[in-house]
Amino acid sequence: MSLQIKELLLPDGSSPYAKWFNELDSMAAAKVSVAASRMERGNLSNVEWFRGIGEYKIDWGPGYRIYLAKDGLKIIVLLGGGSKKRQQRDIDEAVSLWDDYKRRKAQTK
Repeated sequence: MSLQIKELLLPDGSSPYAKWFNELDSMAAAKVSVAASRMERGNLSNVEWFRGIGEYKIDWGPGYRIYLAKDGLKIIVLLGGGSKKRQQRDIDEAVSLWDDYKRRKAQTK
């Protein structure tokens, strides 16, 4: 099953995921890109789900994480990223972003 991967866009048009990704070095960016490609092909085996979001764990370097959520059955929304070092702050931020996304989506309906 293939999934559609989208980045969360804030009202100002910026993407927290892109901001994080663009600060990675080339090796880390390659690892994250491979992880996103696996998710796109439906492989979510490295994702732990909790508090309404998922955390894709990359067992490399400082323990990179990709924060995501499901919007329906076929869409994965990338909320941001981080590492094991800032894990709790990153999780709290991702949950907040996801809650805001759902609120904005409900207002447009």
